[in-house]
Amino acid sequence: MFFLLSKILDLAFAPLSWVIVLVVLATVRKKTHPRRRRRMGIAAALILYVFALDPVSNRLVRSLEMPLESSYRVGNHYDAVVLLGGLLDSRPTVTYGQNAYNENVERLLTTFDLLRTQVADFVIISSGDADGSGIREAEELSTQLQKWGIAKERIIVEPESRNTRENALKSKAIAEARGFHKVLIVTSAFHMGRAKGCFNAVDMPVDTLSVDFRSYDPAGGQPWSLLPRANHFHASSAALREHAGRLVYRLRGYSK
Repeated sequence: MFFLLSKILDLAFAPLSWVIVLVVLATVRKKTHPRRRRRMGIAAALILYVFALDPVSNRLVRSLEMPLESSYRVGNHYDAVVLLGGLLDSRPTVTYGQNAYNENVERLLTTFDLLRTQVADFVIISSGDADGSGIREAEELSTQLQKWGIAKERIIVEPESRNTRENALKSKAIAEARGFHKVLIVTSAFHMGRAKGCFNAVDMPVDTLSVDFRSYDPAGGQPWSLLPRANHFHASSAALREHAGRLVYRLRGYSK
C-alpha cells in the first residue's frame, strides 16, 4: 500500500500533472466560463515557465541539499559503507544488456573509491527491483564493482529493498548480523536528509557522505538566466517529489 501511495504522490506533486489538469479543464469542460478557461490556460503556462527557470529549480534543489548532511571526515575508517540504489536506469539496461546509469552515478563512483582506498572494509549494496523490470539493482552494482577490481568477499548484496525505509531496515539487519559498528551511508545530497532520517528511525547510528550535488550558491556570482529550460523543469519536479517524500516519511514515522 505504501509503495502504491508513493507512486500516486509522485503524480500529485509533479508540476507537469498540474499543467495537464489545467489544460484538460480549460479545453474539455465546455460549460466553463471563457474567462475562467483563459485563467486556467495562463496558470498552466506560468507553471511551465516558473518551474523551468534556473533560479527556481536551484532554490528547490538547494533547500534539500542544505544544510550539508555529511559527518564523514578524511581519516575515518568504517566497517562498512552502505550504497543506496537508484542510479541504474533499468529500461535501457534490459534493452541493450549493459548497465545504463543515471545522474545519481556518483554514489557508485564514491563507494568504489572508499573501497579502493580501504576507507571501508565492506560495502552493503541495498537496492532491489523497484519498478518491476526484473533487474535487481544491487546485483548489477555488485558485478560492476567486481569488474573494477573490488573482491567479491567485500561486497554484501541486499537485493530486496524497494524504498529508503526498506534500505534502512535491511541494512541494519545485515550490520547486526555481521557485527558492523561503524557504518557510513553514501547517497546523493538531495536524498541524504530522508536517508539519514530513515536510519535514525530504525535506531541505526551512521555517518553520512553526501555526493552528487546539483545546486549552487546564488550569492557566489554564478551566472543564471530567465530563459526556461527543460532540464530546470525536471530538476524542479524531482525536488518537489523529494520534499513530498520527506513529508510522507515523517508522517508515517519512517523518518526522524
